[in-house]
Amino acid sequence: MQDDLTKQLQRLAGEEYCYLTTTGRVSGRPHEIEIWFVGQASSLYLLSGSHSSDWLKNLRKDPAVTVRIAGHVFSGIARLVTQGEEEMAARYRMAEKYQEWEEGEKLSEWAKTARVVGIDLHSVQGT
Repeated sequence: MQDDLTKQLQRLAGEEYCYLTTTGRVSGRPHEIEIWFVGQASSLYLLSGSHSSDWLKNLRKDPAVTVRIAGHVFSGIARLVTQGEEEMAARYRMAEKYQEWEEGEKLSEWAKTARVVGIDLHSVQGT
């Protein structure tokens, strides 16, 4: 299953956005946002420029999420990424994809300071 997820994410890597659905921490209703992403193996990485964004608060209360990319819907568990190597890899990959960052350049303020969220995908709901 993980190999299938990895292959599917590789095929979708060029998509500009994903659509993240969290459960509202107060309302209990689904909340969807459009957000930039990068994939690595069977995980997605997102950056939150605000450490107090609603979607980030929702994830802290209930980490179960769905992610839609180009009509493909995945289930997963979100987590804050604070471990050095994984965190920095996500920052550099996001900067490379969205800010044309290249080896030897400094990261932008956004890429350096945004909160890194990892989503470990565990199933495909539909295609």
